[in-house]
Amino acid sequence: MPSQRVRTSEHTARIAAPAGVVYGLLADAVRWPLLLPTPVHVERIDFDGVRERLRLWDVDGERVRSFHLNRILHPHARTVAFEQEDTARPGAPTTGTWTIETDGDTHCRVTLRQDRTPERLPATTARSHREQDGESADRIAELRAVAERWERLDQLLLSFEDSVHLQGPAELVYDFLHRIQDWPERLPHIDAVDVREDAPGVQIAAVDTGAAPDGLTRTTRGVRLCFPAAARIVFKELLTPAPIAAHTGEWSLTPDGDGVRVVCAQQVLLHDPHTPHNPRDPQDRQGRQDGQDRRDPGAAGGLAETRRRVRTRLGHASTQTLHLAGWRARTAVRRLR
Repeated sequence: MPSQRVRTSEHTARIAAPAGVVYGLLADAVRWPLLLPTPVHVERIDFDGVRERLRLWDVDGERVRSFHLNRILHPHARTVAFEQEDTARPGAPTTGTWTIETDGDTHCRVTLRQDRTPERLPATTARSHREQDGESADRIAELRAVAERWERLDQLLLSFEDSVHLQGPAELVYDFLHRIQDWPERLPHIDAVDVREDAPGVQIAAVDTGAAPDGLTRTTRGVRLCFPAAARIVFKELLTPAPIAAHTGEWSLTPDGDGVRVVCAQQVLLHDPHTPHNPRDPQDRQGRQDGQDRRDPGAAGGLAETRRRVRTRLGHASTQTLHLAGWRARTAVRRLR
């Protein structure tokens, strides 16, 4: 059998952040969904301190794809070698290496090298080459965008959870959370939902939320990964209202005595007031269209006040959803008796 050709691409960029910071962002893959645009969810399957196996879901255009990622981490050399197993092209993984080199005290040089077997059809080869080059450049640009805010990230990140104990079967509570298409009839703060499920358990939903303090309706668009066997629903918002830059979270259910303990854990990245508008950023474009300044989380009372408002608003919405889920579950049980 003739050997397959391998196409190599290599891109290097200078980033205004220490090498250790950039390596840490690459090594901590579980945080990628909050910090990087395309990852939706990352689960670590195995890790021995050096070798790591991950399952990753990300957004590719209008679809959500899932693949396994094998990595070898070398913190002293600041390199991350990887092999991406693409289920759409079995037997032709993408391999490569991230290399981070110190360039002064406050800068570093990042190189992404990728080796990929081109598509077998000649007509698609040129397109595949362009896509590979563009993808490498995009990955470095996305890394730079978050790395160069490293001194302010702690102020912009917000993590919290709400937990309630509900009477009723866990299956009925989970069904309420899963059936997002029914929320406009069940939740007072939801005006409309448009959802599609291209693959079992993978929901892409646009949600119009009312009852905002300014009286406006906010539209979010996101991906939900539903794991009924584990009683979990993981989500990431792809289009977020100001002042939120990124929003991820998880609903998890655990049987607890005569009911169920439901936890909604959420993570938020606020927009950085020091970052200028980016005309290529769809959120920036949407923000200008609806009159919102998505850059400035401190515009109405400072960053601390913005953190409080975001925590209160998201926490109220999640607990309201949970209590109504419990009420529906109890009502359904009474009807069956």
